[in-house]
Amino acid sequence: MTRLSVNLNKVALLRNSRALGIPNVVQAATLALHAGACGITVHPRPDERHIRPHDVFALAEVVRSFANVEYNIEGNPFENVLDYARKVRPHQCTLVPDDPGQFTSDHGWDLSPGARDGPRLKPVIAEMQALGIRVSLFMDAEPSSMALAAATGADCVELYTEPYAKAFATPEQTSVVERFAAAAKAARQAGLLVNAGHDLNRANLAPLLVAARPVAEVSIGHALIADALEFGLSATVHEYLAVIERASEARVSGR
Repeated sequence: MTRLSVNLNKVALLRNSRALGIPNVVQAATLALHAGACGITVHPRPDERHIRPHDVFALAEVVRSFANVEYNIEGNPFENVLDYARKVRPHQCTLVPDDPGQFTSDHGWDLSPGARDGPRLKPVIAEMQALGIRVSLFMDAEPSSMALAAATGADCVELYTEPYAKAFATPEQTSVVERFAAAAKAARQAGLLVNAGHDLNRANLAPLLVAARPVAEVSIGHALIADALEFGLSATVHEYLAVIERASEARVSGR
């Protein structure tokens, strides 16, 4: 079944608005993992607007205290993520082509012939894998790009799902879903695991999981933390896991 990794950036963002240390990022991670989340994701940015260096190390210790859960560090390997990978050795690094001041992730890597991303990524990926880290590339849902992602040596792709989220419940949903399904299929044919993330929520998650099946992991932060303000973090994790379970049952039954 698809793994749920809880992104804690927004918990850290709220904490950083005051000097009180609340909400506590470590406590949030502990609650999410006790509730059944399969992992924790962080995206530490150079400006430390949310996750800060001490969080990266503290959360690594939290994850190590649980059995069969994973730690995923996201970010640009040409800024700070490679240094964290060397020191923390998370289970997975998701490499994202963010500029230092970028508001949020909004595009995948350009691996087209002649672009500089592919040649730059290959040695970074090789180094991370030598450290025992699984490497995922943040990619737009373009089927033709999946073989190029595999050629870098990456283990996975994370499909950038904001275009799907924007198209959800609109006339464009069917065509966009078909493109994501095709990209996922192309990735698996290239030998890659398929992850997904960005703007996924309780409403749009299941249709994507059914269409793009099998999806190894979804990383969800903004919507999940927003839901937690209403329902509580543990109950919200339970609800997202229930959505994933229903999607898995629909896939098995062929619905």
